[in-house]
Amino acid sequence: MSETLSGFIHRYEPARTAGSPTLLMLHGTGGDETDLLALGRELAPGAGLLSPRGRVLERGMPRFFRRFAEGVFDVEDVRRRAHELAAFVGEAVLQYQLDADSIYAVGFSNGANIAGAVMLLEPRTLRGGVLLRAQPVIAPEEAPRLGGRSALPAAGLRDPIVPATETERLAAALRDAGADVTMHWADAGHHLTASDVNTAREWLAQRFSSLAR
Repeated sequence: MSETLSGFIHRYEPARTAGSPTLLMLHGTGGDETDLLALGRELAPGAGLLSPRGRVLERGMPRFFRRFAEGVFDVEDVRRRAHELAAFVGEAVLQYQLDADSIYAVGFSNGANIAGAVMLLEPRTLRGGVLLRAQPVIAPEEAPRLGGRSALPAAGLRDPIVPATETERLAAALRDAGADVTMHWADAGHHLTASDVNTAREWLAQRFSSLAR
């Protein structure tokens, strides 16, 4: 059942094992809070899942921030929505008694873009992020400190919506801020492939294992 917290309609599925990390599942344009739950279970079967619905509507389709046209973003709205999403995560930590230092985003397209923005603008919110078909949507006024954080940007080499060079730019911004960044290249367009899923699963498993030590 969907709940509402800090203005976000969302779904929460508790971790199967106490103390397991939480995946913040962030859908693409037109998705909702149920869209990526199956992917989350596939990537990390034991993890908790926290999946909000974007609060911006574009022709009736939920998104996480406004844009003026394809690839042209409302930067002020990006900033505001990133702070709102970070506040939602903070409220969810209290509501669901989550470990605030073991929350990883898994975002696709628009969801990946807002995850990248949260990492750059609210660096304490996420331990890391799987950023599937992401691009940079904002440049912070002050460089964040992302030491101890990590990211897996995944680009489609034939993506007609997000050129691979844009995903590389986001990877560079995160790396320059001190994050441990691993790029993944898929021989694909904007859709996800088995290689994206397998790489993300392995990447998350490595980080979850390090948290348990």
